[in-house]
Amino acid sequence: MKLSPSSLSMLAVLLIPLLNCSREVIPTAKDFAQIKPDSTKLVSFVNPFIGTQGEGNTYPGATTPFGMVQFSPDTENARWGTASGYDYNDTSIMGFSCTHLSGTGIPDLGDFLFIPQIGAPKLVPGDKREPDTGYRQRYSHDNESAYPGYYQVLLENGVNVELTAADRSGIMRFTFPESDQASIMTDLFHQLHGRRFKLIWSHVRVVDSQTVAGFHLLNGWNKERYIYYTAKYSKPFDDFVIMSDGLEHFYDKKSTGRFNNNPTSNYRFRSRYEASGTNIQFIAKYKTQKDEAVQVKIGISPVSSNNALLNLDQEIPHWDFERVVAETQAKWEKELLVAEIEGTQDEKENYYSALYHALLTPNLYQDINTEYRGHDYNIHKARGFTRYSVFSLWDTYRALHPFLNLIHPKRTADMINSMLAHYDQSADSLLPIWELDGGETWCMIGYHAVSVIADAYLKGIKGFDAERAYQAIKTTAMNPDHDSIMRYAELGWVPFDEENESLSKTLEYAYNDYCVAQMAKALGKTDDYNYFMKRAGHFKNIYDPDFGWMRPKDSQGNWRTPFELHNYGGGAANFGDITEGTTAQYSWYVPHNVPALIELMGGNEKFAARIDGLFSYGGNILTGEENEGVGRIGAHWHGNEPSHHIPYLYSYVGKPGETAKRIHQIIRTQYGNKPDSLSGNDDCGQMSAWYLFSVMGFYPVSPVGDYYAIGSPTLPMVKLRMANGKYLHVEAKGLSKENIYIQSLKVNGKELDNPFLHYKEIINGGKLVFTMGPQPHESWGTNPSIPQS
Repeated sequence: MKLSPSSLSMLAVLLIPLLNCSREVIPTAKDFAQIKPDSTKLVSFVNPFIGTQGEGNTYPGATTPFGMVQFSPDTENARWGTASGYDYNDTSIMGFSCTHLSGTGIPDLGDFLFIPQIGAPKLVPGDKREPDTGYRQRYSHDNESAYPGYYQVLLENGVNVELTAADRSGIMRFTFPESDQASIMTDLFHQLHGRRFKLIWSHVRVVDSQTVAGFHLLNGWNKERYIYYTAKYSKPFDDFVIMSDGLEHFYDKKSTGRFNNNPTSNYRFRSRYEASGTNIQFIAKYKTQKDEAVQVKIGISPVSSNNALLNLDQEIPHWDFERVVAETQAKWEKELLVAEIEGTQDEKENYYSALYHALLTPNLYQDINTEYRGHDYNIHKARGFTRYSVFSLWDTYRALHPFLNLIHPKRTADMINSMLAHYDQSADSLLPIWELDGGETWCMIGYHAVSVIADAYLKGIKGFDAERAYQAIKTTAMNPDHDSIMRYAELGWVPFDEENESLSKTLEYAYNDYCVAQMAKALGKTDDYNYFMKRAGHFKNIYDPDFGWMRPKDSQGNWRTPFELHNYGGGAANFGDITEGTTAQYSWYVPHNVPALIELMGGNEKFAARIDGLFSYGGNILTGEENEGVGRIGAHWHGNEPSHHIPYLYSYVGKPGETAKRIHQIIRTQYGNKPDSLSGNDDCGQMSAWYLFSVMGFYPVSPVGDYYAIGSPTLPMVKLRMANGKYLHVEAKGLSKENIYIQSLKVNGKELDNPFLHYKEIINGGKLVFTMGPQPHESWGTNPSIPQS
């Protein structure tokens, strides 16, 4: 058929929108002409203050997606519960440091604190109950703002502080009032220590009238952490001074008496241009005009101050603060564009803030020349991959890494190669347990790197050597020294008279072994598959049929007696049988074989009644952890990870309505768009990733499996762009506050009445159409066919 010119013109008009829809939108800095993003940008929906009050432990400062620096204010460095350094309840700020953790339960980092001062400089932060006793500055939230890539606050001394960040560097802009005594102090003694960690050594050197370099070595959560910085100042110093142990560092002919009063000082020559010690401050002094801005550009490195300078010069070769903000907001906009949702303003803020928090970690951990400090403390180059660190694996294997598999398989491969580099550099030939800046913290339990690796391999993610990865996960699972792994293999459980947290370790090892078995099967290693599948069944050995729950056993096979159902048995201050929870919470942790757990508990009805009892429990929980009561619904504790999959277990016994009720209840009560809206530590994005899956209506109960359990969507529409550019379109017709129950579900046009969704049905895009109603449907999902393990 031959088309007329007018027909061709009409066809072109119709095709243009379709072509535009298929083209990936790549934001640039030019799209961000102002620091506060306008309402047409997705970054405008992100509230970095969510989780900064209460248990969330997030920070509000400036960073890039997965960035190595996090320029953010510190209001507290001694309180264990303020792990990110910032508590929204505090009314004064100590200063602004360059590195922070997002949502962890243990403090660390807070490197290189910068604080602007007016008047005679003070050297110590002082008591936050009396800020005038030190360099702390009062502030008001009315004079504070934060957006992705930007943070601002007006301090009581009249200095307006603005922060922005690139990947390994950033800029602090201090706008001063008129003063003859303005200064910017760098406190190298500062760290987020929680009264447990300490600084070992630091060094500072004045390179020229606008450049300072230094480092410090810390004994913290990571027991030996080196970090270097180089800072450039936009204005030459009018004067400067280095303070060491409270004394000015300079050549003094009469230094003998000084030495007697301070034996750590050098009583011979002391340079005023550099100093080393455990308590060092550098002060740049200025005379400033009204509203005069002094900027400080800072690069960091785990290797050297030269690398820190290289990072800085390559990433920010200019002094254009707004340009860095715009470039970083463009990076965030690109990340957030993976999702399009329909919802209220509050729902959009909740969603995009959760997505933002999920993309903060793991963190980039290599300099721009690919160098990094390895687990063996030597300097390595990342060859053929990008090195990441901050692997909070006990938390993030559950939902964060499965979510990244969907949208960021290239980063997933890089993260796995980073884990394999850690394994190669490990004296114990172990994959990371909880890695922080290349060092092993030995925090939490299990060997969950195997879940991340096996899950990625089984999902078809490329970019790492599968055989090498398998040998690493098998060797880790056979380690003769780590946390009684081989004793568990020998006995069939971890004995409580030989190992703490024995109940939790038995259950988590069983899941980890299932992961090893599945990768062994895929690689054709039949003997290994059979061996690890046997170990994957060891959870049955600690189920006490008379007690009706999981129960610790000693090395002779005797049950722990007495043993209470609701006795909190873990946590940093009280290592017991259970890691951060009770047996009423932990007994559900058999994600790889829920049918066997159902059988142990007496069948479908008794299983469902047990979950009902968990949510409806009204008694006390015996606990030594103050935050355990936060985020509870009955005895269910959404504020911590072991409970995250439990609401979805109803779907395994034909009660999808109960799953729907609990999912909506949790999202309604445990999430929101206020500073105190997170009911527990965000744990490097895990709490946020749970939300990102759950609002779509499904969740990876067993991450290494090839299916998801269906819950109930909580947004009218979510479109998620997969890494291959194809979209998963989730629609919830008729969804409302009352209509939370699934009446029907179509997957790519076909009816599905089974409450399980296979990975292959979504990875290449497609459409899920839920029809919602006010009551559970009489038949939908009530006769489940559970995917076989």
